[in-house]
Amino acid sequence: MQTTSATKSIHQFSVKNLKGEPVSLADYEGKVLLIVNTASRCGFTPQLKQMEELYQAYKDRGFEILAFPSNNFGAQEPLEGEAIQEFCDLNFRTTFPLFDKVHVKGPEVSELFAFLADKSRNGKTSSRPRWNFHKYLIDKDGRVADFFYSFTKPTAGRVKKAIEGLL
Repeated sequence: MQTTSATKSIHQFSVKNLKGEPVSLADYEGKVLLIVNTASRCGFTPQLKQMEELYQAYKDRGFEILAFPSNNFGAQEPLEGEAIQEFCDLNFRTTFPLFDKVHVKGPEVSELFAFLADKSRNGKTSSRPRWNFHKYLIDKDGRVADFFYSFTKPTAGRVKKAIEGLL
């Protein structure tokens, strides 16, 4: 779905779940989100456990984590579809939503990640993922509020403080 620079919200985008069904991000209006590009074979993959801890700590207060598997970095996401869900369930007991594999950079970048990475589109910051587990913090109105590099753990104090400030 296309966006204009005037909208500056993720709520106009539609993405696909792991079954290939469309999901409107407008469904998350009024919630604080952490959008993360993930991979099952990455050195940062244990962050899935920390993401689940963060999700459990804040989900009852209007917080969601949206995970988007990507194979853009080192071919570290070889799994497809429901195999990704199975991997996350078995190894990390994740309960937050996982979406269909996307491109987060390059000529095939998804519209959502093109928006998230470009200040001229999102109105806040330019920060494209440089590796797996790049995190975008989104406010209740669907605007980019902050970002965290891959090496920043989801349970880091500054991540929690930023989330609490938006809840």
